[in-house]
Amino acid sequence: MSILDDLKMYGRFAFGLRSFLRNTITLDDARRTIKHLLAERENNFLRLVERGIYGYKKSPYLPLLKIAGCEFGDIKTMVRQKGLEETLMALREAGVYVTFEECKGRKTIVRGGREFPIRANSFDNPFLKVQYYSESGGSTGVGTRVQHDLDHLAVIAAHEMVTYDAHGVVDLPKAEWRGVLPDGSGIDNMLRLSHYGRPPQKWFSPLNPYDFSPSQFKYRFSSLLTVIIGRMVGVPLPWPKQVKVEEASVVAHWAADTIKKEGSCYINAPVSRALRVCIAAREEGLDLTGAVFKVAGEPVTPAKVKGITSIGARVFTTYGFSEIGRIGMGCSNPVEANDLHLCKSICAMIPYESPVPGTDIKVPAFTFTSILPTAPLILLNAESDDYGIIETRSCGCPLDELGLTVHLRGIHSYEKLTGEGVTLLGSDMLHILEEVLPGRFGGSPLDYQLLEEEDKDGFTRIILIISPKVNIENEDEVIKAILDFMKKSSAMADSARNIWSQAHTLKVRREEPRWTGRGKLMSLHVENRYKK
Repeated sequence: MSILDDLKMYGRFAFGLRSFLRNTITLDDARRTIKHLLAERENNFLRLVERGIYGYKKSPYLPLLKIAGCEFGDIKTMVRQKGLEETLMALREAGVYVTFEECKGRKTIVRGGREFPIRANSFDNPFLKVQYYSESGGSTGVGTRVQHDLDHLAVIAAHEMVTYDAHGVVDLPKAEWRGVLPDGSGIDNMLRLSHYGRPPQKWFSPLNPYDFSPSQFKYRFSSLLTVIIGRMVGVPLPWPKQVKVEEASVVAHWAADTIKKEGSCYINAPVSRALRVCIAAREEGLDLTGAVFKVAGEPVTPAKVKGITSIGARVFTTYGFSEIGRIGMGCSNPVEANDLHLCKSICAMIPYESPVPGTDIKVPAFTFTSILPTAPLILLNAESDDYGIIETRSCGCPLDELGLTVHLRGIHSYEKLTGEGVTLLGSDMLHILEEVLPGRFGGSPLDYQLLEEEDKDGFTRIILIISPKVNIENEDEVIKAILDFMKKSSAMADSARNIWSQAHTLKVRREEPRWTGRGKLMSLHVENRYKK
């Protein structure tokens, strides 16, 4: 974007934010919004397809639909006769879908023997009132720039408010331990809370909010501009304060002090960061009974949950990604800690058996479709790299009573690793594993591999396996080489590097890389993930 485009965007953001913060919603408003969206679900989908795909000549879906011989009237008829999910499944079988790598703009779409070049922004919603940007994925520099719209944030805020009410945290004093832009999680969460009149008291950031270096300037400016505008319209948004990953005791002391004064508190953080707060509290003899953590960003495993609840705190989770927003809300009557309600009022989702690269295993991968005109991306059967259990059941919680009866649980990825809430895509790391490390330290691409593990305390570690045949005197230099490469790649990659450096997420292990049953070496190996 040019400087002029940035200035126009800041103007839209400033104007829209004033209205967004002033026009707060009530719990009844939130419930009505969800019921209305569910009632209009199929109509919303058809309107988005008619305008955003058939009415947009640059849509990457048009050639796929042409190959499938499918006109808009055909989709409309199928939806009316079979329902939305059955229609999406039929389209998927006809070749109307995009893979995870295609949606990221990393691979050309190939269907019916024809190639269709695409870019990372090919799936952007062309009718969106873009008000700010964040970056997602791509910890090595090929991440996706994601556009945000305050109207879409308002829709998610309605779902979140009902969820928070179900967990009894709507009116609790709140703190966020989330990053500043280009990490959009901090500003998104703060604005959603503010839209229903409960802004957080504290905004802790593992990144320096006042780093105005050239690569970070416009992101930091946008983050601080948000706080300034909020305060100008009478909403006491907190100034972000840097609290590094190893400084979890700062958050633990805030929680303990707040619990003494107010009886309870709420903290939003990636699950590993939440675990760090609880460990710090235990080490310093602090009582966190009454604290409630909302976690996301990486799989919520039993070990992490045990570490959080053993200090007297409660925990629930949400699920989503930047390209579509929060689309899974934690059940208040769960069968396991990571039991979520799919927000089918925001998106549609069908499972599709997807092969795990380098193995004979297939998993029920999640395939998403946008149904709202405010969605950042127009997705039509867009494959994610996540899979899990999908079931329809009645649980009796407030989200179930509103009609959100589809549950997701046991969610994992088969193509990415996640540590400290930072995502690492296997395809992004191939250049480092296959070229950078062999070129500097010797060996071949077959001598390096990445592995995700959970240590004895429940923290996720990213293990770099190096063959003992490769002669490396100082293994710390290998980690430094990876982090240096990330620092030079992009603003988001530098943010990821910063957090991983603080948390010591990357570790080296000397052993032979692991081969699959089919004799293929997976450069990105995920331990025990597919065992059932």
